[in-house]
Amino acid sequence: MLQKLFGFDPKKSTIKTEIMAGITTFLSMAYILAVNPDILSATGMDKGAVFTTTVVISAVITMFMGLYAKLPFALAPGMGLNAFFAYTVCLIMGYSWQFALTAVFIEGIIFIILTATNIREKIVDILPQTLKDSISVGIGLFIAFIGLKNSGIVVNDDATLVKLGDLTSGIALLGVIGIIITSLFLIKKVKGGLLWGIIITTLIGIPMGITQFNGFVSTPPSIEPIFFKLEWDKILTGDMFFIVFTLLFVDLFDTIGTIIGVSSRAGIIKNGKIPNLKQAFFVDAIGTTCGAIMGSSTVTTFVESAAGVEEGGRSGLTAFVSGICFALAIFFAPFFLVIPASATAPALVLVGLMMMGSVVKIKFNDYSEAIPAFLCIICMPLCYSISDGIIMGHLAYVFLNILSGKWKKVSIGMCILAIFFLLKFTIHLF
Repeated sequence: MLQKLFGFDPKKSTIKTEIMAGITTFLSMAYILAVNPDILSATGMDKGAVFTTTVVISAVITMFMGLYAKLPFALAPGMGLNAFFAYTVCLIMGYSWQFALTAVFIEGIIFIILTATNIREKIVDILPQTLKDSISVGIGLFIAFIGLKNSGIVVNDDATLVKLGDLTSGIALLGVIGIIITSLFLIKKVKGGLLWGIIITTLIGIPMGITQFNGFVSTPPSIEPIFFKLEWDKILTGDMFFIVFTLLFVDLFDTIGTIIGVSSRAGIIKNGKIPNLKQAFFVDAIGTTCGAIMGSSTVTTFVESAAGVEEGGRSGLTAFVSGICFALAIFFAPFFLVIPASATAPALVLVGLMMMGSVVKIKFNDYSEAIPAFLCIICMPLCYSISDGIIMGHLAYVFLNILSGKWKKVSIGMCILAIFFLLKFTIHLF
């Protein structure tokens, strides 16, 4: 039954491993339950309603990913995209949150069409192999940086952009303790090491005053204030085109990058192909469309799915378990939200290390391959964007190979994609 429902293969994993992996993925991305309501409430949306919507859409669409695509990926309203929704569209451009939700809804419909016509899959096939090998490495650095930032180990600096935080106290100290504990679990090959690291670090945070329990059970707020609040009177404006195009562009390549990177780490890519890729894209598109109706910003596949993959998650059962955890969170919000960023940061940092393995596949003795790969890798954490890393790497690959006389390596599809990428810089759509 599990094989039929989730693609579970007892030769590659065990039920216990898949369950642990699903819980680990959930805990690694549970911060979205606290962060998303905070960001979207800045637009005037009801914070409690946004929390409930975030939980419900994440739970349903993640379980759907497990059942339909049979892949170990979890989904939720995406970071960065929610900030664009709130701060750019609503606070800077001055549009209502209802207008922004309408843009997200239109984006989701377009994504469904692109998926049905196989355009999203073709874009994945167009990307050169060296970039596919680089993406997982870049994502590894990116999520490690997120972990270090969330834990206060790396902090902002006006002169140098970033610097080392104060490691002697507070969340940074707890983050360091968590990295040491989780690392020891991995060295000793403790099953579920990442999950145990999150749990123990959370408990250590209690006497430090960082982990603070505020109860265990609460009644979920109603989503009525934000449910199906779309606004159609300005959909033919230039601003709507700008907003939809931006959401499409960022979500498209963030999702492609995440799926390629995590699939590569999971070892499920066969002959350069990701199994059930079209189904995964459909789930992603449906999540965005339904999320907009329920009152959510763009739903996307989370890079934190890599944490569950590292725990051995290889099938849709991992995603299904993550979805169940999200569903439980609606009643146990105070309990789940108590996990501090310092407790999940060690998992992100160490998963980042694990995703570096694909770097050995890059041909560093061939600069026409190595330079684009390096730009793809380094731009993801430094630009704080998976899609920007893919853009820089792809443009470098096309231009360097054409200008150096190796134009036979560049397909027509790569050139078309490069022209599309250039829109980002030439007509300032972003």
